[in-house]
Amino acid sequence: MSLSTPFSRRLYLRIWLAVVGGIAVLTLTVGWAWRMAEEQKAQTTQPFVPPSREMVLRDPTGNLVLKGLATRQPTEPGEGAEFHIESDTGQSFTLQMAPRQPRGDRGGGRPGGGGPNQGDAAFWTRPPFGFLWLLGIVGLAVAVGVYPIIRRLTLRLEALQRSVQKFGEGDLSVRVPEQGQDEVADLARQFNAAAARVETLVKSHKSLLANASHELRSPLTRIRMGMELMGGQQPSPAFREEILRNIAELDQLVDEILLASRLDAREADVGTVELVDLIGLAAEECARVDADLDVSSDSVDVRGVSKLLRRAIRNLLENARRYSTGDITVAVLRRQGHAEVRVSDRGPGVPVTHRERIFEPFYRLPGASERAGGVGLGLALVRSIAGRHNGTVHCEDREGGGACFVLRLPVSTAGASATP
Repeated sequence: MSLSTPFSRRLYLRIWLAVVGGIAVLTLTVGWAWRMAEEQKAQTTQPFVPPSREMVLRDPTGNLVLKGLATRQPTEPGEGAEFHIESDTGQSFTLQMAPRQPRGDRGGGRPGGGGPNQGDAAFWTRPPFGFLWLLGIVGLAVAVGVYPIIRRLTLRLEALQRSVQKFGEGDLSVRVPEQGQDEVADLARQFNAAAARVETLVKSHKSLLANASHELRSPLTRIRMGMELMGGQQPSPAFREEILRNIAELDQLVDEILLASRLDAREADVGTVELVDLIGLAAEECARVDADLDVSSDSVDVRGVSKLLRRAIRNLLENARRYSTGDITVAVLRRQGHAEVRVSDRGPGVPVTHRERIFEPFYRLPGASERAGGVGLGLALVRSIAGRHNGTVHCEDREGGGACFVLRLPVSTAGASATP
């Protein structure tokens, strides 16, 4: 893992580093500018003492009046210049000069003598103007340098905001670009996952409603046609049996739709969680359909809702009975810390390409008719019940032909609890 990984995944670190780096650059530059300004100020305020030079003074006729070494003496600014002259004869003389009159556009030395000072440069480069200009330029450079980092962050947040707004307006297909590894990218991934889940649930509910309407219409149509054909006559036993079969199918469909709706709503109360003996449940359900029970231990207990687990086993057995042409076997066993209920039949089996789709609501295998029984919700309910108990269900081949449906649930341990 590279050293930059923690920083790339922590947005607050990147913003903090950008701000600290900008402040550090600004501070160092200001310190340097301050130092330069102080040095320049010191040069302009301290007295300038040039080296001694030979001075010769002659009268109008050219005769030598005075010759010696002249040394400029320190004076206060604005007091002019003063020179001390030592002649060749040992006499000392003092030459005083009045300060110069200022000239508007002339750049020169300090008043009364030569040397570097504030007049050597333009006014906007002199302290404090030069310091302020430099400070402004550095501040602008820091602002320009930090802006792309902040703007990139705000662009991603704005994209997330627009997507959330569109999603709230009903566009469930909207997604956010997932860029980077930081908190914003993680938030985008979580939003996309939640949006996909909501879209799937809405589509599932729409499909459930459409299919339920179709399935409810079939038995109701048959009942209505039968009543019209009867024409007020006494129904025959066969007709009465058909009517009862359609009513039972209608009742089963309504019951399964209501149960599927409660299972989809995680907050719905579906029963009391308790310790359930899977072997006892399987034995009772096997007796209903005359299936064989195979157990490998005295008891296999799981924590869950008894009526839901019973419904899952019953649906698997009814599905096997509907398609099996031979014996049906139920095996209850422990394997790798889980309890398994294996329902095996001798039917035509399930093609590999359809082994996931058969657990979708209202899905039937190609060629299966409504008259074969079932409305396509039984296996979907089994998967929902397994999910409520932190378990799984899948279909596999049975040795010798047929299909085997495996319901896998966590084995109960001390203090364990399920969350149906």
